[in-house]
Amino acid sequence: MRVTSKPTTAQHLRDLARLRRVRDRIDREYAQPLDVEALARGADMSAGHLSRQFRLAYGESPYSYLMTRRVERAMAMLRRGDLSVTEVCFEVGCASLGTFSTRFTELVGMSPGTYRRQQTHATEGIPSCMAKQVTRPIRNREAPPTEPELD
Repeated sequence: MRVTSKPTTAQHLRDLARLRRVRDRIDREYAQPLDVEALARGADMSAGHLSRQFRLAYGESPYSYLMTRRVERAMAMLRRGDLSVTEVCFEVGCASLGTFSTRFTELVGMSPGTYRRQQTHATEGIPSCMAKQVTRPIRNREAPPTEPELD
């Protein structure tokens, strides 16, 4: 019998199915307290294995994917204009306004407050399916640099 470290095709497909379930759970439960350990337990994987496999499959860590989903939802709430930045932060499941603001700024290229002021009416008259594509956050710190605001 020969032992290899490469998973079989069947094992690889099972892992991909579990990763899809993790991603779907993040999409559904983005506002709930989620951490890699809890996600890994739900997928019957170790946290390290889940993180490595998730990054291989989707190009980013589970935490990064979760924060991208939260920022995406926050962008929609901020465009509505009826909630403060702090309220939006907690609505999307973030426990720290500082972490939320930092990640939002990395992905969007401006602070949540600036985004709220500038984008409140930006998608009026655009069908929601198109607005989602136009306003999707940029992943992996790819937001274009902006000029500093002098308020």
